Amino acid sequence: MFRRISDRLDFTRKLGFRLGALLSVAILPLGLISLIQNFNLVAEAERGVEIALLGRTASTAAGERALLQSALGSADALGPAVLEALDRPEVCSDLMRNFIERSATYVFAGFVPLDGISTCNSAGLAEPLDLRGSEGFRTFMSQPGVRITAIDRGTVSRRPVVLVMQPLYRDSRMLGYIGLSLTNELLRSTHNISFGSDGARIVTFNQQGEILTSDTDAQTSVQDILPQNVELVSLLSRTETTFRARAGNGQMRMFTVVPAIPGLVYALGSWSPKTAGVGLFQLSRFGAVTIPMALWLVSLAVAYFAVFRMVLRHITVLRSQMRRFAIGNRTEPPPVLTDAPTEICDVSQTFHNMARILIRDEEAMEEAVAEKTVLLKEVHHRVKNNLQLIASIINMQSRVIDDPDAKRVLRSVQDRVAALATIYRNLYQAEHLDAVEAGRLICDIIGQMVNASVEPGSPLRIDTRIETLILLPDQAVPLSLLATEAFTNALKYAGTAPGEDAPWVRVDLAAVAPGKAVLEVANSIGQDSSRSEGTGLGSQLIEAFTTQLEGEASAGVEGNSFVLRLHFAIERASTLAEGRNVVLTSAARPGARH
Repeated sequence: MFRRISDRLDFTRKLGFRLGALLSVAILPLGLISLIQNFNLVAEAERGVEIALLGRTASTAAGERALLQSALGSADALGPAVLEALDRPEVCSDLMRNFIERSATYVFAGFVPLDGISTCNSAGLAEPLDLRGSEGFRTFMSQPGVRITAIDRGTVSRRPVVLVMQPLYRDSRMLGYIGLSLTNELLRSTHNISFGSDGARIVTFNQQGEILTSDTDAQTSVQDILPQNVELVSLLSRTETTFRARAGNGQMRMFTVVPAIPGLVYALGSWSPKTAGVGLFQLSRFGAVTIPMALWLVSLAVAYFAVFRMVLRHITVLRSQMRRFAIGNRTEPPPVLTDAPTEICDVSQTFHNMARILIRDEEAMEEAVAEKTVLLKEVHHRVKNNLQLIASIINMQSRVIDDPDAKRVLRSVQDRVAALATIYRNLYQAEHLDAVEAGRLICDIIGQMVNASVEPGSPLRIDTRIETLILLPDQAVPLSLLATEAFTNALKYAGTAPGEDAPWVRVDLAAVAPGKAVLEVANSIGQDSSRSEGTGLGSQLIEAFTTQLEGEASAGVEGNSFVLRLHFAIERASTLAEGRNVVLTSAARPGARH
C-alpha cells in the first residue's frame, strides 16, 4: 500500500515540481503585498504591457522593414543607371536581369514608363511588356509617388508579391517608375517565430489601408484578426497606438499600430488577451486572491519551462542573427550572446568568428579583383597606345614613298594596325574584361575605315545592320579583324550594279539562333568589275580568322552583289553566377518555403 502511494507521489521528485514548490513559498510574501497594492500595480502593468506589445510588434516587423527599405534603396540606386540606358532597351534589360540574378531577394525588376509599355525589365521577353492592365500600374497612375502595394498575382512571376514603386525623374519631369517585386513568403519569413501561434498575429498595410502581408493560416482569415468595422486607414489618425476592440470573429483582442516605414507601411499587431498578458491582471480587479494565484501559476510555469526558456530564447536570437547574415546584412559580425549559458555562448562565439573571417575574406577578394582589373586595363591601354604609335609611323613612312603599290601596301598594314588599336581601346574601356560588345567594336572599325578610305562626296553608300553581341575577347578579336579584311575588299571591289545609281557596301551581324551568329559583308558589282579569286594576303587572313573562330565561311556572287558570309558559334562571354538560394533557418522545418 505504501509502495502504491510512493509510486503515485513519484512526480514530486521531479525538478519542475520542486522548483514550483520552492517558488510558491518564495512568492508568498509578495502575494500578501500585492493584496494591498493590487489596483495600482494593475494599471502600471497594463501600461508596461502596452509598451512591450509595441516593442514586440516593431521587432517582429523589423525584418520586413529592412527588406522594404532595401527595396526602396535599390530602386533609387537603379535610377541613374536606367536613365543612362533608357535609349538602349537591351542594355537596360540586361541591367535589370543581372540585378535580379545577383540578388536572392527580388523576383522582378523593371522600369515602367507612363504609357505602361516596359522595354526595360528582367522578364527576358522578346517583346515589350504591356503593364497597362496590371494592378500595380493602375495603382501608381491613380496617385503617382513612392508606393508599396500588394498584388495577388504578379504579371511576370504569377505569384502573390509586394510591389515597391519608386518614381523616376529626369530633371523635374516624371518618366515613370522603377518597380521591384518581393514574394509574400519572403516577407512573412522575417516575422518572429512566436507570431502566428498562441493567438499572436501581425498584419502590415500601406498608407491607403491595403493589406500587404498577414500571419494567417487555413483556419484563420484576415478579418478574424482585424478590428471589427474599423478601416485600416482610420488607425493612422488615432491618438492611441494600443487599443482593445472586438475582432471579426467576435473575440475581444488587443491591437497595436507601429510605423514600419513612416508614411508608407505600418504594422498592426493583433493579440489575444492571453498572449498580451493582461487577462490575469484584469482578474485582480474582481478579487484580492487573483494576484497570488497568478504568481503561483507563474511559479509552476517557471518550474516546468525555465530550462526550455533559457535555451530557446537565446537560440531564437542566434537564429535571427544567422538569417540576417544569410540575406546579406554583413556590415559587421553579429554580437556574441554573452548573457547566454556557456554552451550557447560558445556556439555564438564560433558563429561570430566565422562571420568575421568571411567578411574579411570577401573584402580581400574584392580588393584583389579590383587590382587585377586595373592592371589588365593598363596593359590594354599601353598596347593600344603602342599600336597607334606604329600606325602613325607607318603613315609617316607612306608620305615619303612615291611608289603607288608600296603606298597601298603600307595603307593596308596601317588599317590592320589601326583596327587592332581600336580593339584594345574597347577592351580597356569595357566594364567587364571578359566580355566585349562585338557589334559596337565592328561599328567603330567600319567608321574609322570609312573616314580614312572614302573621300568626301563619294557616291558610295555604306549600310550597317549590326546587333548587340557580347563575345569573349578570344572571339571578338579575330571576328573584328576578319570584318576589317572583308570590308576592305568590299570597298575595293564595290561597283555600280545595273539598274542602280551608286555602289554600295553592306555589313550585317546578327544572332540567328541561341549560341549561333552570322557575319555578312556584301558589295555591289558593276558591269565591268572583276574580282580576284582570293589568292592575296586579305583572303589568307580571312581563312585564318575563320579557322580561329571555328566557323564556316562562304563567298560568292549572289545576283548583282558579292557576299562573304561567316557562320560561327558564340561562346558565353561570362558565366553568370547561379541564383543563390538563401535558405533561412526556418526552412529546415518540413514544408517550409521561401
